[in-house]
Amino acid sequence: CKILRCNSEYVAATLSLRGSPHTAAYCSALRSYSHCTRKTARTCRGDLAYHSAVHGIEDLMIQNNCSKDGPTAPPRARPPDPNHQSFEALDICDYEKSFLHRHGRSPSYQHCAAFGDPHIRTFQHEFHTCRVEGSWPLLDNDYLFVQATSSPVAKGSNATVTSKLTIIFKNMKECIEQKVYQAELDNLPAAFEDGSVNGGERPGGSSLAIRELQPGHHVEIRADYIGTTIAVRQAGRQLSFSIRAAEEVTRAFTEEQDLQLCVGGCPLSQRISRSECCHRAGHQQAEAARALCKELLPVEDVYFQSCVFDVVTSGDANFTMAAHGALEDAKVFLPNAEELHIFQ
Repeated sequence: CKILRCNSEYVAATLSLRGSPHTAAYCSALRSYSHCTRKTARTCRGDLAYHSAVHGIEDLMIQNNCSKDGPTAPPRARPPDPNHQSFEALDICDYEKSFLHRHGRSPSYQHCAAFGDPHIRTFQHEFHTCRVEGSWPLLDNDYLFVQATSSPVAKGSNATVTSKLTIIFKNMKECIEQKVYQAELDNLPAAFEDGSVNGGERPGGSSLAIRELQPGHHVEIRADYIGTTIAVRQAGRQLSFSIRAAEEVTRAFTEEQDLQLCVGGCPLSQRISRSECCHRAGHQQAEAARALCKELLPVEDVYFQSCVFDVVTSGDANFTMAAHGALEDAKVFLPNAEELHIFQ
């Protein structure tokens, strides 16, 4: 609602007329003020300042015998911003630009990932391996809802993998219509559910876009209007999810939206010890898994440990690609390279 701008323009136009109302210039300023408030009517209808201005203008026009039709005062020249762009010139569907304009600095970003058994790297750099069979929310905030559906990696196994991902980009005024992306094993589409590849017909529709980086294996979704990029991959018989999101976006949720694996990690009852599986496995089997993982993951961090765990529990060498893909996403998505590796 831009009613304050209308108010300030009216004040500026009438500063030199104080003490001499009933003039043609004063009526022109009032007509301009009225025209400005009409343009904000839709966005300001719930604003008290707007309603006060509308009634005040009517009273002043009656008191000064101003007709509703006639010339209007030319808008005053506005001083340029420090970055030589006015607020109106900035694209509100470009989160980085609008954040810089509002706060005078670049936004902060956070990273979360879910891959393999599944393993969860939270926004706070905590790392859990989870049982979580069935559907669980990774994210649930004002802008995004992401749900992962897990199923056993093999019949009778305790280990589970993500077999389906549902991502909902919620409706946002001038920018995008609500869009739903759904991926399942062996079906990683390069389009939203409605067949589109962007945010729709709205002015900022191009601020949400999807592209295929590796057919059937790697899709990237850029949501520039909320400063967010998402990667969805399939490696072997599992799906993985990685996100880089503006901190302001990741925190936009209520107390009712308390279950989000990217925010709080796995519930205690759903956590699995990664070391137990390797103790139960034969020494030879564990060493073979370590050698396999070492080829793609030379640093023995949690990505390496997760890889060993997945290969041992599933018996599937393709699981090395799940941990490797998650690490590659983290290299791109993490603002601070020193936070890349987690050691436990």
